Amino acid sequence: TAHNHSSSNLDYQTLASSTSHANNTAYQLTTKNMKVKALSRPQSTTTRSTPTDLRPTHKNLNPSSHPLPRAREYTRAVTAAKLDRMFASPFVGELRGGHVDAVNVLSTSRTNLLPVVSGGIDGSVRIWDLQNRKMVKSLEAHGRCVSGVVFGNGIEGLFYSCGEDGVVKGWCCYPRNEYITSSVGGDGDNSDEDSEGYAKKPSARIKTNEEEESPYGPFNVYRVPAGRGNANSSLSFTSIDHHWSDSQFATSSSDAAVHLWDPERSTPITSFTNLWGSDDTVTTIRYNPAERSLLAHCSNDRGIGLHDTRASSALQKSILSMKSNSLEWNPMEPYMFVVGNEDYNAYTFDMRKLNRPTQMFKGHVAAVMSVSWSPTGTEFVTGSYDKTMRIFNVRKEGGTASHTGTNATGVARDIYHTKRMQRIFCTAYTLDHKFILSGSDDTNIRLWKARSSEKMGQLSAREESSLQYRQALVQKYVHLPEVKKIAKARRVPKFIKKQTEMERVQKEKRRRKEGNVVKHSKPGTKGFTDDKGKSVVKTVD
Repeated sequence: TAHNHSSSNLDYQTLASSTSHANNTAYQLTTKNMKVKALSRPQSTTTRSTPTDLRPTHKNLNPSSHPLPRAREYTRAVTAAKLDRMFASPFVGELRGGHVDAVNVLSTSRTNLLPVVSGGIDGSVRIWDLQNRKMVKSLEAHGRCVSGVVFGNGIEGLFYSCGEDGVVKGWCCYPRNEYITSSVGGDGDNSDEDSEGYAKKPSARIKTNEEEESPYGPFNVYRVPAGRGNANSSLSFTSIDHHWSDSQFATSSSDAAVHLWDPERSTPITSFTNLWGSDDTVTTIRYNPAERSLLAHCSNDRGIGLHDTRASSALQKSILSMKSNSLEWNPMEPYMFVVGNEDYNAYTFDMRKLNRPTQMFKGHVAAVMSVSWSPTGTEFVTGSYDKTMRIFNVRKEGGTASHTGTNATGVARDIYHTKRMQRIFCTAYTLDHKFILSGSDDTNIRLWKARSSEKMGQLSAREESSLQYRQALVQKYVHLPEVKKIAKARRVPKFIKKQTEMERVQKEKRRRKEGNVVKHSKPGTKGFTDDKGKSVVKTVD
């Protein structure tokens, strides 16, 4: 029995061994003709960046698996337009500790994001910290209205103010322990100056008032001496601007003159009077960002003109149908400038061709008092007497300011207003083009977002990608009625709505009258003229 049991075990082991060998052989034969494909993804695409982030999902990008893509994109575009309007909240806040009278002028630094300077009709100049939205210092700068403030082109925080009292003063937005004070043309001893009019540091000057004791200045006081383009003692400055690269600034005054100043001198180095044979006051003066010796200015005779400081005569001038209140050069395309006019419109001009504006921007129902370019040069903001601000695009995507397109129709892309905000006298973009400042007749300086629905603060990569996708969708389908109705609709005050309707009726009446004149006149003697052609009356060389 034992012999039989051992024999059966031997036979079982032999059979198992032979069966296993056969299976291994079959597996090897099968694997020689088999291809194995495995999914391999990097860890960064399968794990969350933070515990609170959404888990990554993988999408099948094969178009055949997603029918009707255009219909789904259109639905997403409508949703994106709705989200943009739902989250639109442009007003950020006001700068605390405002003026006691209307804010007349504003200036932001060309080299620093934080300091802002404002001037009021009461003659005070105030320095602001934009980050904390608080006032740093209030300076009793002038005896009458402050007509202009401008920062220098350095990093030391120097700025200049001019007023209707006929004085220009130099200040610093950061406190100084040692400073220079000169009272050129004022009362008292002028022994601190040499015969050529240079302001020197006083060795032992008696500080007679609180203004001289201020560490913010004034460090220099500039006046036009009698007999140098100053026939009377009632001279007042109307505007000031600093050179973009040199240590030099220019002022315009009520005697129809333009004065060039060196900060180290107390009197003008050059004065240009009787420009184009006109005695009307020059109201605005601006240096060109690229051409070092080119100035542009507006005057009370409805003119806008160009002047070369190397020559003793003006270059070219255009007379508009109404007076221009403000002028600004495009910082990125310096051959273009924009003016805000009394006829409720803003115009962009090419300095090589002043007989016709390149574009006309409509919408306001009162005079445009202020214009300010974005640092990117793609848009500008206007402040008006109708208590609203409007933001205009000046060029189509990828084009220049002279090649206007779908994004430059002359209609504002956004309108800002509040119930309490009164007539707006000054506007300014911040250096990062994300915010806009406005100064109004109600003594307040307000801070606005340049993009009304833009989220403040740092965006994550996912948020930024989603935002760009929604913006691209709206831009792609904005010509369709449903998206256009949502994206372009803006609520305006009842007064603005009524005035706009009245303007539309009056415009139709004028067009009808012009059509009747052309219709009943001798053929070829009368013709239609577009609005841009009507804005310029004549040009003067």
